[in-house]
Amino acid sequence: MTEARSANAILLLSCQDQKSLVYSLANFIYRHNGNIVHAAQNTSLTSKIFFMRIEWELNGFVIPHEEIALVFKHVASQFDMTLELHFTDTVPRLAIFVSRHPHCLYDLILRRQLGEFRAEIPLVIGNHLEVKPMVEQFGLKFIHFPITPENKADQEQRQLGEIRKHQIDLIILARYMQVLTNRFIDEYPNKIINIHHSFLPAFAGAHPYQQAYDRGGVKIIGATSHYVTEQLDDGPIIAPDVVKISHRDALEDIKLKSRDL
Repeated sequence: MTEARSANAILLLSCQDQKSLVYSLANFIYRHNGNIVHAAQNTSLTSKIFFMRIEWELNGFVIPHEEIALVFKHVASQFDMTLELHFTDTVPRLAIFVSRHPHCLYDLILRRQLGEFRAEIPLVIGNHLEVKPMVEQFGLKFIHFPITPENKADQEQRQLGEIRKHQIDLIILARYMQVLTNRFIDEYPNKIINIHHSFLPAFAGAHPYQQAYDRGGVKIIGATSHYVTEQLDDGPIIAPDVVKISHRDALEDIKLKSRDL
């Protein structure tokens, strides 16, 4: 059995580019007996905004978890920083939304079962019942919220109630074939991820496989995970992947290849 690693702190920050930024950050960690293990930074050439992700070991760090943000405040205010502080021993709580297509849901649950990512999945929400037996087979809670144009607003409020009740950190739309309302998205900004079955921004919206097939001459298709915003399929992209296709591929071949991604 491998020895469990101690927790690290991760600081994500941005501010106007200025002299002594990196020195001040590294010096803060050094003065409090921290050891930096990862650091990545860049400055945008046009707006001169400085971005940094810096990670350090908490083993031996003299500031308790809950006080780091407060003690760091004097550095943040000096440079007018926008920042987020995270800890590697935090286990996020995920809610997965799904409709009738189970392959993304299966993949997420199996990878969690295999220990490929650390997360709790206290809640799976579906607007159809097809995946309920599979979800319960894994010992997960499934709640059915059938959606119609007439009840959509009320059902979203009930969904939000369950998300708050289960203290959900992140919502994953795993082929959830409903467009969330702006009111829902506003409750969880930058905390809703969509797994979209096309290589965005190509073939956005409904039926991307059919769009690619009808276009003719398309050489690659893909899948994209992105944050959900008010503009459909237009939120910031987290990770895309692609696969090659050709004129020999029938529509079903294209669907199968993209589904694997």
